[in-house]
Amino acid sequence: MKMIATGLAALLLSTAASFAAEAWKEGEVGGTKIYTDAMGMTLYTYDKDEKGKSNCYDKCAANWPPLKAEAGAKAEGEWSVVDRTDGTKMWAYDGKPVYTFIKDKKAGDMNGDGVAGVWHVVKAN
Repeated sequence: MKMIATGLAALLLSTAASFAAEAWKEGEVGGTKIYTDAMGMTLYTYDKDEKGKSNCYDKCAANWPPLKAEAGAKAEGEWSVVDRTDGTKMWAYDGKPVYTFIKDKKAGDMNGDGVAGVWHVVKAN
């Protein structure tokens, strides 16, 4: 019985880690390394957010969908999980919540970079 519990615990830990690994990936556009969601869509940060807190809701979130985190997602390296006021969770890079942009239509599009001077592509170190 103890062996089953240990195996189950290991499975749950690997599942939580896979949530993180599947949420984002590193990509390259024009020689610049950036982060994208699992589908290759560019990720952005918003200057009006605070570290560990999103300020993008309603119409903002409709245009800039948050990168959702599964309920069991755990922080990994520079990536952390932010609780939203609507009860959902989202990913943050270096404490800054990350989003995709509704006007990016295909992987590699970066149409949101610099919008209103407050949206920026998440660049990989």
